[in-house]
Amino acid sequence: MAADKAEQALVEQWREMLSLHARTQCELDRALHGHGLCGSDFEVLDVLAGTAPAGARSFRVQEIAERVHLSQSALSRLIARLERDGLVERAMCSEDRRGVQVALTEKGRSLHGEVLPVQRSVLTRMLTD
Repeated sequence: MAADKAEQALVEQWREMLSLHARTQCELDRALHGHGLCGSDFEVLDVLAGTAPAGARSFRVQEIAERVHLSQSALSRLIARLERDGLVERAMCSEDRRGVQVALTEKGRSLHGEVLPVQRSVLTRMLTD
């Protein structure tokens, strides 16, 4: 009986986390839509705006995938769209010709700076008590 209650409490906690994530993602999507982005687009721009490994100015696609929790194919489509919009650029990895490096363009860096306060405001509103 006590085990059932503990298990049910875990399930409820899990569902609350999923609900908070879904509500927050929807709010982010709404807030960023006016800037031509969705939450996943911003996450990629935010990763690229951060410090890349060894002080580089670009990330390998698989490094981005580890941080934004998208499948390789979904991330590839997202990066292609951001590239078409002039926000990122792709290049072959000099150390491994099979790898692809992705970097922000000036337009991408500018847009990231513009929408960063919007994203942080939504996170503050949704995730603080």
